[in-house]
Amino acid sequence: MADAEQRPIRAAVVGFGVSGRVFHSPFLAADRAYSLDLIVTGDPERASEAAKRYPSASVIGSVDEMFDRADDFDLVVIGTPPATHADIATAALEAGLDVVVDKPFTVTSQEGRDLIARAERLGRRLTVFQNRRWDGDFLTIRDLVRTGRLGAVRRFESRFEWHRPEIRASWKAEATAAQGGGILFDLGTHLIDQAVQLFGPIAEASAELAVNRPAGVADDDAFVAVRHASGTISHLSMNSLAAQFGPRFRVLGSESGYTSYGLDGQEAALAAGASPTDDDYGVTPPERWGVLGVEGSLAPLPTLRGDYGAFYRALADSIRSGAPLPVDPADSVAVLELIECLHAETPLRRHDSHLNEGQR
Repeated sequence: MADAEQRPIRAAVVGFGVSGRVFHSPFLAADRAYSLDLIVTGDPERASEAAKRYPSASVIGSVDEMFDRADDFDLVVIGTPPATHADIATAALEAGLDVVVDKPFTVTSQEGRDLIARAERLGRRLTVFQNRRWDGDFLTIRDLVRTGRLGAVRRFESRFEWHRPEIRASWKAEATAAQGGGILFDLGTHLIDQAVQLFGPIAEASAELAVNRPAGVADDDAFVAVRHASGTISHLSMNSLAAQFGPRFRVLGSESGYTSYGLDGQEAALAAGASPTDDDYGVTPPERWGVLGVEGSLAPLPTLRGDYGAFYRALADSIRSGAPLPVDPADSVAVLELIECLHAETPLRRHDSHLNEGQR
């Protein structure tokens, strides 16, 4: 029994686009707690790449074939388009497997609640890959907030901006908001989650959403204004067509402020072929550190090391010893509830909000 408990957690990754190729497979392959045994992709070029990168894994073309072999796995990681998440996760749970779902968790909050209830009924672990909780710059801000170095935080600004006139992924070009498409579903699930983790429950929220690409079918420019019950104001911006970029983070407190530019480097490093085991993985070079202080007296602050691998280490502890999940899926459902209100142009009020689980 002891040997069985310590054997690697046998994992299958569904989808080998950016999600499966960049964010999941490298960590499963690098962590001794796991074995990456199966990759599912129906794209011949991606299948060939997966086979070259992970020769010890089987590469197959359909989830049906994967479920025919369900007894060979312990964990399914779902990195397919959002509209498919609920069905694949349901089948995986029913097959007796633990499940990781990439964000957005599901297309609707009701689908998410149903999955949570099913996992609880079946005694399976279900979590959501909110990897941006382990960005180096976010970890740095979390540390500043927790240690009180900023004083009382009055305003929090967070941005994901780039200039991509053309949509790269075909499903994103075709997916409407009702299918989980658009930048609010894509990036808002990160920015809202981060804000709640830092400053707690949301009392009020509203949004400005726009579709600027000529053939666009879902929002590609979004601004969300949030008032937390703690009093902090969060301004969250997402823009795919920004000709110039603002700060990634700007945090203003009663005693000090912090500003940083540029995205956490983990995604770019992984996409370029870096391994999570590299000595410099997750390390932000000094020239990209943010600055801390009051105008006229600013100093660079070393960025804490980013660590997406922490998600999978915590998941292994949860599977093996019953430790808490790395991400409570109820947190992701709460984010979806807010996004539904924003898409419906229904200003959120505190009595509507279930975003009461965020930790300061």
